[in-house]
Parts: sequence; C-alpha cells; structure tokens
Amino acid sequence: MRQSLLFPAAVVAPLLLPSTLAADPSNKRGLVYVPSQEHPTDDNIWVRPGSDLSWYYNYGASPSAAFLQHPEMEFVPMLWGAKDGDTGTEFYDTVKGLIDSGKNISYVLAFNEPDGDPSTGGSQIPADLAASTWIREIEPLKKLGVKLCAPAVTGSPNGFVWLQNFFTECAGRCSATCMPVHWYGNFEGLTSHIGQKMAAYPNCTIWVTEYADANNDLQSTQRFYNQSAEWFDRMENITHYSYFGSFRSDVSNVGPNAAMLDSKGQLTDIGSWYLGGDATGNIPTAGAAGKSVVASGLLGLLAVVLSVWTVL
Repeated sequence: MRQSLLFPAAVVAPLLLPSTLAADPSNKRGLVYVPSQEHPTDDNIWVRPGSDLSWYYNYGASPSAAFLQHPEMEFVPMLWGAKDGDTGTEFYDTVKGLIDSGKNISYVLAFNEPDGDPSTGGSQIPADLAASTWIREIEPLKKLGVKLCAPAVTGSPNGFVWLQNFFTECAGRCSATCMPVHWYGNFEGLTSHIGQKMAAYPNCTIWVTEYADANNDLQSTQRFYNQSAEWFDRMENITHYSYFGSFRSDVSNVGPNAAMLDSKGQLTDIGSWYLGGDATGNIPTAGAAGKSVVASGLLGLLAVVLSVWTVL
C-alpha cells in the first residue's frame, strides 16, 4: 500500500471512466485466495455455478484442496520467496509433478512483493538472490511450455528499482512474458502505475494480481471497483486480474469496504459483482478495534510458503 510515481497526465486523462460495471463477463477475472481455516465454508463461495472466475492463485506451489474438483478454475503456482543458501529445486519439482499428473499449468508467478517488508507481507528478497533462484527454479519451466510472470513488486517507486536490479542480475537469463501489478490506491493512480509498467516492459502482458482502493469509504471503494473492472476488461494488454478482497470485512487488512464478504460471510455488492452477479445490499462492517489480521495470508501464508520448501 504505497504511492506510485505519476504517469503523464496526457496518458492518464483518457482513462478516466464512468463508474459502471462492464456488462459482459470477464474471462480475465481470477481469485487471489487463501482457504479460510476459521470459516471453511467460505471456500465454497468462489466456485458457485455461473461464477466469472477462471483462474486462481494462493501464494503457494500446490492447488487448494477446496478447488481440486473445479477444473474450470485454472491454478497458477507461485514461488513466494527465496532462501539464501538454498540450492534445491522444490518449486520446479512441485510444478513439474503437477504437469506430469495431468494438471493444466500454463503460467507461474514469482516472489510476492520482494521489495516489501515482511510486516506487510513482503518477501524481502535481494535482487541477486531472486535472480539466482529464478534461474534455478523457474526458468527451466519454460521448457515445459509454462509462461513465466515476473516478480510481483509493490506499487511503490522502489518496486521499479527492484525490478531493474533483478533483470540486471539475471543477465538475460530470466524470460518473463507477463508483468504482475499490485496497487492499493485510487483509480487514477492505478492507471498511471499500469501505464508505467506497460511503457517499461512493452513485451509483457499485464497481470493485476492484487488491487483495491484500501481504507476508503464504501461509495468510493465501489466506484473504484467498477471503474477498474470496466477498464481491465477492455484493455487488450491486461490479460488477468484478481481483486484483493476474498475475505470477510471484519478481518480485512485493507479496510472493511474493500472486502468481498461481509462479517457474516455473505457476498457484498463488490463480491457479487466480481462473480458476475447483482448487488446484494450486504454492508461490510469492521471488526474489533485493533484486531490484527492478514486477510490475504500475506503473513499467515508463511506456513504455506514454508511447505513448498520443506514438504518435498
């Protein structure tokens, strides 16, 4: 949740849109979701018939058990972090095992906010360590027909610097074809940030793998959601997006109004719209004051991440 650099106003201005939801379902739409231990029945919400969701990721290398019976939801593995001194190929072996078992793995994601602090879910990886890990664990997947997405840096200027350093360290040995984007701010900032990514990496498609208007009022948050969904759906170079809100409002760490579920586990307007449905009128509410939660699993997911390194 950081500020981005500003893109030229001439580029941003034409992107300002009415706050209306796109009429046609989006085959770009996916889910960033860590299965809920406290409310396991919430898992079923995202695989209901008629949902617009076509892919998902969970910050880990293995599919979520809750979605194994739903092949319409394509799983995208992620190598969340990297360990200094590690010379193994656990991630590669896991993904290859999925492919060998008949699982459709078309893409992989790499390194969650490597320029970010662990206190906010960042994996905090030096660029040289990330590059050597990529070359060992991720680049070989290209020979298996898997497309490789670049590291998912934060939306701050530091993210651009980190990516530049990463590709320098790669020395031409990192073949990314898609560029993830994380953004927690207003719509104008989102379009500016994505414009910068497109300009800096013109040969990559854009995946918006985390985004929301964090900690804003309900009307503004809904307007942001509708503007961004309409824009993503009609932008050819934005091929995938996953809204950061697949959790209950009382445990949201990006503000209750961004959540796709209310405190009772019912779909909010945004949640229903995201799945292709109508407004529900369910109002998201905040939890107890001072409650510390990692709704996306950005910290709680350490268990998932460690399992990638230790299970095999």
